[in-house]
Amino acid sequence: MKMSAAEISEVLKEGELEKRSDSLLQFWKRKTCVLTTDSLNIYPDTQKRTRGKELKLQAIKKVDCVERTGKFVYFTIVTTDNKEIDFRCPGEENCWNAVITMALIDFQNRKAIQDFKTLQDNESASPGQQERRMARAP
Repeated sequence: MKMSAAEISEVLKEGELEKRSDSLLQFWKRKTCVLTTDSLNIYPDTQKRTRGKELKLQAIKKVDCVERTGKFVYFTIVTTDNKEIDFRCPGEENCWNAVITMALIDFQNRKAIQDFKTLQDNESASPGQQERRMARAP
């Protein structure tokens, strides 16, 4: 999917989010996150943004298991390879789960439109294909 440089670099949300570690004890670790129109970038701290992990929106299947407790909102990001990544953020003023979900929906819509346009372009480039398909139709 081709996007303009402006779309790729657009920051939708930036701030702190806590991620559950993959270790045996599963501690919550505070991370600095930057959500753009095509990825969620996760950095270990606010000072060093060079060693971050990038989670592309095309690799996210859904935002799942949203649960609100007294102090935190907990949610899980499920990737296309069915890996689950747990996050939490403080209360209502910091609703990362909603922003990530909306960014994912927007990304999937843009991809679907791009795929449809590509399909139309391919069909219009070969008019013989359409005639053959019409001949096979009942």
